[in-house]
Amino acid sequence: MLLETSRLRLRRFLPGDAPVLAAYRSDLAVARYQGWTAPVSLSAAASLVREFAEGDPGRPGWFQYAIELKDDGALLGDVGVNLHDNRMQAELGFTLAADRQGQGYASEAVRVVLDDLFTRGVRRVSAECDARNVRSARLLERVGFVQEGRRPEFTWIKGEWTDDLLFGLLATQWGET
Repeated sequence: MLLETSRLRLRRFLPGDAPVLAAYRSDLAVARYQGWTAPVSLSAAASLVREFAEGDPGRPGWFQYAIELKDDGALLGDVGVNLHDNRMQAELGFTLAADRQGQGYASEAVRVVLDDLFTRGVRRVSAECDARNVRSARLLERVGFVQEGRRPEFTWIKGEWTDDLLFGLLATQWGET
């Protein structure tokens, strides 16, 4: 279970990833639009890493890929895939360390995950993000997702109501971008 691009390796999480996971998920700018609350302690990160490592990308449910640079093995972030019970639909999410954003790594990682999903017979991948998270919305559109809707004041998170943007990508659309 390994996905690769020219610059990245997407792999299973390892115990040694916990300190870096704790660091980037504790960054307030990274956590702002996410469902967790920063800071993330080292013990909480170690527990997450153990949970992530037990996942299976071929089984229904969430699987979290660790994103690392091929040249030095540095952990940059993660991509999560929630495979539906029917194995024909999936939901996708991503997180990247703040100092690694803006360099195309997230787009590259999302593309290789999408390619793998569609190659395995998934017909539809969905994603959603906080409407204020313009960079994530743009990334989704850049890799081929289509905005399918907006749910005003749909999510109560971190003490406020937020609008959700809904995105979808069909296997038949993959490769058109």
